[in-house]
Amino acid sequence: MRRALIAASLAAVTCLALTACENGTDDDGGAKPSASPTTSQPAKQPSPTTTATDAPAVDDSGPAAVGWNEPQRTVGGKTIGILEITPTTVVYATKGGAATPQNGVFAVVVLSEKSMSANAADEESAAGGWQWIGPDGKPVTPGGGNAGQVTLDGYVASGPIEPGTTATRARIFDITPAQAQQGKLVYTDGTEAPFAWRPPAQDTGPQVADVKGKLGS
Repeated sequence: MRRALIAASLAAVTCLALTACENGTDDDGGAKPSASPTTSQPAKQPSPTTTATDAPAVDDSGPAAVGWNEPQRTVGGKTIGILEITPTTVVYATKGGAATPQNGVFAVVVLSEKSMSANAADEESAAGGWQWIGPDGKPVTPGGGNAGQVTLDGYVASGPIEPGTTATRARIFDITPAQAQQGKLVYTDGTEAPFAWRPPAQDTGPQVADVKGKLGS
């Protein structure tokens, strides 16, 4: 009997000790230390931010633009003949004779157009023609604003080009300085197919001196 009481007492003591351990306390009633100390993680550094530039975005909608002075073959007006068109020169001016640009800049584009078929060919005007498209995507047509007041002697404006011959033409746009810096020149031919070039942002080409002399700039 005595042995049974001693065994029961030992079992109770063991049970109490186990209960204290499970409750996070030691034998003296203090808090049980953690088995493995936790380590603090360094704060995550924020990723660096990029600074936006003030440059206007280029409008890349519509046809892809080729480089300046690159020829493109187009179908002539009323789908007659083939015209190979090459922009050769661009001049930016703040006056053209007695006229001043309404929007800030005259952009004069000189074009070399060669008839490549057995039929005389001309530019398309009814279904397409020329446009200058700036970074905002808005098109400007030649002769708009005060560009219609500017004339360039020696540059044929229109008319059929005989087979195997080349005509030198000019188109004048009244544009803003922003459109001059980020422009796209687009021509739509007789099949309504668009062709595009990326004009340089400064005077470029073999006719620069001649055009500036005739503009009086």
